[in-house]
Amino acid sequence: RCAQVSPGAPMAAARLGRPLPGSSVLFLCDLQERFRSSIAAFPQIVAVAARMLQGCRILGVPVLVTEQRPDILGPTVPELGAQDLPRIPKTAFSMVGAAAPLLGDPKIRSVLLCGIEAQACILVRGAEIWGGLWMV
Repeated sequence: RCAQVSPGAPMAAARLGRPLPGSSVLFLCDLQERFRSSIAAFPQIVAVAARMLQGCRILGVPVLVTEQRPDILGPTVPELGAQDLPRIPKTAFSMVGAAAPLLGDPKIRSVLLCGIEAQACILVRGAEIWGGLWMV
């Protein structure tokens, strides 16, 4: 399932693969109101995330939406189009605990990450998931 890697190839290549609808999940990470004015290209980031969400809906891919400290940072922005999805509030950068039910499903082999604060949230989530045998 994963790409064959020569000993000198970058580590990232070890987990390359093709995400498939029946074995993937989308994590939409912390696309919240408070970040609207402080994240460069926020409208474009949200537009890309909304397209990913729309595609995952069409393909039947499960989606998790997280909100970092929603009491302080506000709700998920409405233009994402995720109003009907449950929000998972969190106080840490990780979301693997909240995602445990989906990541515990043996069918799930790929995780699509989409969100902001790549130096923190996306990096932490990617590293946690990477260590758990899923393609990221």
